[in-house]
Amino acid sequence: MPGAADIRSFTLETAQSAVTLLNLGCVTQSWVSSLASPERSIVLGYRDPAAYLTNPQFLGAIVGRVANRIANARFELDGVGYHLGANAPPHILHGGHDGLHQRIWDADADGSRAVQLRLQSPDGDQGFAGAVDFTVEISLSGNSLTYQMSAQVDRPTPINLAQHSYYNLAGSGPIKHHRLHVAADAILNTDAAGIPLGPMHSLNGQPLDFRTGKTIQAGDPQSHGIDHNYCLTPDTPAPQARLSAAGLTLSLYTDQPGLQVYTASNLSPVAPPLHGQNHRAFTGICLEPQGYPDALNQPSYPTIVVTPDRPYSQRLTIALDQEPLT
Repeated sequence: MPGAADIRSFTLETAQSAVTLLNLGCVTQSWVSSLASPERSIVLGYRDPAAYLTNPQFLGAIVGRVANRIANARFELDGVGYHLGANAPPHILHGGHDGLHQRIWDADADGSRAVQLRLQSPDGDQGFAGAVDFTVEISLSGNSLTYQMSAQVDRPTPINLAQHSYYNLAGSGPIKHHRLHVAADAILNTDAAGIPLGPMHSLNGQPLDFRTGKTIQAGDPQSHGIDHNYCLTPDTPAPQARLSAAGLTLSLYTDQPGLQVYTASNLSPVAPPLHGQNHRAFTGICLEPQGYPDALNQPSYPTIVVTPDRPYSQRLTIALDQEPLT
């Protein structure tokens, strides 16, 4: 098991932004921008890097091998059944108890603009078949942060990574007044445990329809919490999601078919947070591009199985700007 002495910290800096990253779980610990006045981190983080050694809420990490949920912690691939460790019984979430967010990655910095992180995951790791070489390159340009994720495998196996930062553009406090836009006209309906029930569900102006942009409170007036996979049209020139509050706008660009929107209904204080933050329920929002949850048990969903000749790739760019005056 990794210890505090294994954790390395890297800071990417431009004239406008400073982003602190850890080699533990590829965590984005903080993102401070000069566009914010007063300056503040727009992602929630723990003050002490060692706090991420127990990170049950996946704060800032890259999660996998398979992000999100696999129903009943099992699936079948090429006639072989796989049984995984259920960390959200009876299901598995974000790779389980020993997911990629709990690993120390090899890391090399390219000056103050990029860090490349690498991890070798052996055959049988987390219960999955096949050896995998993961690479995550995180780079900063101006106020744009890009995560380039890839995985080379030695046999067919599922891969579905997700970047799991909690955003709060005000730095702290409830996010119900943040304005959210998501370029999706459908979501996946789920049961009470977050397991998809099958076909896409058309939003058609329902509260969870954020296509025209509205506050999170307007989309969830009863504060039940949002934790849904939005079905995207990836790789379009316009951002697939935008978040605005406190004079800032965050724009998200992805090549993935799904975006899990989670308004942190279960967030709770685990360790001392960054200065000025309070990690209570509904004080952050996760915007997690990824493949569809439980795709391994849902044949109609886009496949998340990759092969040696069809390796895994994901590109995510988060651009921060000043909120336009209205």
